[in-house]
Amino acid sequence: MGCMVGLSSDRVVVVTGASRGAGKGIALALGATGAKVYVTGRTQTEGDSPLPGTVFATAEEITRRGGVGVPVVVDHGDDEQVRALFEQVREENGRLDILVNNALAVPDALATRGPFWEKPLSLLDLFDVGMRSSYVSSYYAAPLLAANGEGLVVNTSSFGGMCYMHGPAYGAGKAAVDKMAHDMAVDFRPFDVAVVSIWMGLLKTERTLAAFAANPGAYEGLAATAESPEFTGRVIDALARDPQLMKRSGQVLIGAEIAEELGVRDTEGQQPPSHRPFLGNPPVYSDAVID
Repeated sequence: MGCMVGLSSDRVVVVTGASRGAGKGIALALGATGAKVYVTGRTQTEGDSPLPGTVFATAEEITRRGGVGVPVVVDHGDDEQVRALFEQVREENGRLDILVNNALAVPDALATRGPFWEKPLSLLDLFDVGMRSSYVSSYYAAPLLAANGEGLVVNTSSFGGMCYMHGPAYGAGKAAVDKMAHDMAVDFRPFDVAVVSIWMGLLKTERTLAAFAANPGAYEGLAATAESPEFTGRVIDALARDPQLMKRSGQVLIGAEIAEELGVRDTEGQQPPSHRPFLGNPPVYSDAVID
């Protein structure tokens, strides 16, 4: 691999689904390194969503932290809006260094207990904004990344790709973006663009904190080990700087384990634990390539 200047500093980054939650945290952490971060999402004004956060607020906070935040209102269910996003990135920068595929439709009934047939079919929305949108963003980002001769694509994922978590719709969506990272890595390898999927732990997002407040007893043990939304962004920063990055390409990584390996800590100095012992191991895919 070359010198990877764009992955170590002066980065141009796109983080999808960054009005709030994991995407916002990742965007803020990468922005704090001085990167120019394009923040996408649908929420333009407080109150548009039941949860706080807008693309503009995230972008403003990135700029306050020393980066350059660029808000772009994008519905990731609309392929034309996604194409226009990456055309804007090309016109304004001529390159892209890091893409974080984080946008995810989170149906209201996702965490409702019970068998899948008693839940609404709207759970399948996460196949569109989640699984499919990660493919589409990567598709339109690919020419920019390949032209660089270096780059990093990250799919945010979870242990739900391996264990039962919220039912088969969620599990299938996470397993899909994990496998997508593996297969895209094959196509990107000649261009020294790495692709990984990162399993995050329980995150202290706006949604999760509201759940903690509503039922504190149910989350007491988990809350103590929860990761900040910025933790994964810190892990991505460290991965991008890692000289061994291409050796990890195509893998499903546990964020907490990579953090410990690369010396990354969370915002308050803690080292979040890996949940591998009770939630399972990441998949190991075959090396076979059939064109």
